[in-house]
Amino acid sequence: MTHSVASLLAAHRARTAAPVETIQTTFERIREVDDPAIFISLREEAAVVREARTLAATADSSLPLYGIPVAIKDNIDVAGLATTAACPAYAYTPDRDAKAVQLLKAAGALIVGKTNLDQFATGLVGTRSPHGTPRNPLRGDLIAGGSSSGSAVAVATGIVPLALGTDTAGSGRVPAALNNIVGCKPSRGLVSTQGIVPACRSLDCVSLFALTAADAFAALQAIAGPDERDPYSRRMALGALTAPPPRLRVGVPRQNDRIFRNDGQAEAAFAAAEQVAQGLGARLVAVDLSAFFETARLLYEGPCLAERTAAVGDFIASEAQQVHPLTRQIITGGRAYSAVDLFRCQQRLLELRAVAASQLAKCDVLMLPSIPKPCTLAEVEADPIGINALLGTYTNFANLLDMAGLACPVSLAADGTPYGVTFLAPAARDAELASLAVAFQVKTQLPLGALGVRPPSWWPPAGGVRAGEIEIAVVGAHRHGMPLNHELTTLGARYLESVWTAPDYQLFLLADAEPRKPGLLRVKVGSGAEIELETWALSAEGFGRFVASLPPPMSIGTLRLRDGRLAKGFLVEAQSVVGARNISSYGSWPAFLAAES
Repeated sequence: MTHSVASLLAAHRARTAAPVETIQTTFERIREVDDPAIFISLREEAAVVREARTLAATADSSLPLYGIPVAIKDNIDVAGLATTAACPAYAYTPDRDAKAVQLLKAAGALIVGKTNLDQFATGLVGTRSPHGTPRNPLRGDLIAGGSSSGSAVAVATGIVPLALGTDTAGSGRVPAALNNIVGCKPSRGLVSTQGIVPACRSLDCVSLFALTAADAFAALQAIAGPDERDPYSRRMALGALTAPPPRLRVGVPRQNDRIFRNDGQAEAAFAAAEQVAQGLGARLVAVDLSAFFETARLLYEGPCLAERTAAVGDFIASEAQQVHPLTRQIITGGRAYSAVDLFRCQQRLLELRAVAASQLAKCDVLMLPSIPKPCTLAEVEADPIGINALLGTYTNFANLLDMAGLACPVSLAADGTPYGVTFLAPAARDAELASLAVAFQVKTQLPLGALGVRPPSWWPPAGGVRAGEIEIAVVGAHRHGMPLNHELTTLGARYLESVWTAPDYQLFLLADAEPRKPGLLRVKVGSGAEIELETWALSAEGFGRFVASLPPPMSIGTLRLRDGRLAKGFLVEAQSVVGARNISSYGSWPAFLAAES
């Protein structure tokens, strides 16, 4: 079964899987997971299957989200489905989609349902809903985080590979951290918030949950863009994924600003993230977070709270008993502030932005713990306000300071506890953050969500395969630093990336070959091993010359990669490996050579 957006797209386009089958699998997975608190409303399976069948019959498979099942947080409008914001008394049924949903559908996505949330998107814990608390699939005693709890759990459990949430104070990053998935909080205004129940309208962002950073960014590309119906929309260039630049300056908290609440595992996880960054060639720079923390306090401890009151305060005043007590307490608290208080707050915010900017100038990107520590259901029950505030330590300031953010998994403890970091940068640098997160996932090779599936071990290079070029995968002596690499480079080949095959191959040490080289044998689908290799780009002329020079028993065939993509690559026939040593367990030719040395 495929899991990620990229692997599903590849399967749909190669016709090894159909959108109809994917939707049927999605609903089967919903029944398997059996957590009624994930979705507030589900579409009828038959209706979504019909949409998938129509899509396959009429749409272009090159659509960026062709046949991808998506879940939508239930404060975002989907035409014909009730929008409740997790408050049944507030429910209404829109006749048009939110702009982000409209763009998802135009990109080929299929909407399966509306997900649970902390009521009125007010909370980071995921427990403030009359529809129950979604289960954390990694550790049952942990919260799933909020407010976008259902969307995060739907992705982590493999129900859907992509879900929309919202993020005002951290609702798209905190649940990602607690579910071992990616949470993308775009720059404010990059994605339209038209058709979304507002929390703090000037700060609200549509967020995206995915298993990989590359998937999240692909979806962001599909829904980004200005919208004349959204007064907070901004026109920004999004850019593309690239390999991280050399000597990247990564800002990290100075020692006094490292808050882990005595969680040694959390502290060790962040130290591990620093090592990963350095392993990617980055230089760590200590940053003073004082101004960031003071900014964060403005969101819930000052007159900024009045914007939440302006959004739904009138409804709460008339339907007080229909609202969660903590939600009611927080939102109605905005009435305690005056216009004078608000202007003073705005002036202080400008001062803090200037101080924060001076700290950000020290680095290219900021890397912080996504949350101080994972928290349990029992801790939230004992101290619901305090734990919620703790979870927002590293998130509440981002939108006030006009920053883009992306939460990325970094480690899993032996007991399943997830830990992650968030990359932050000034607005309009979303592609840089996603590129760094992709590189982190390549480096850590953590299982995705709660699925136990590893991410692709590649990141998109700058430019990728160009027009007129052919991609070729090499497994052995033609790799970087290997004896036959010159046969590629003299033909003008460009290195692209390191990738893994699907588990459909076995690797053998070919007998009597000089120099020593491996042979990759295709076996029954799913019955082999995943083998790491490299891809290179050759001109069509260079590719033809290269293939013509290959000696037996080598030949060029079509390889299936872990993420579902297809690439030309070296293969051998079964008769060529009779009696040869099977070295598949090493995972790659370099690993075998290292073990033999």
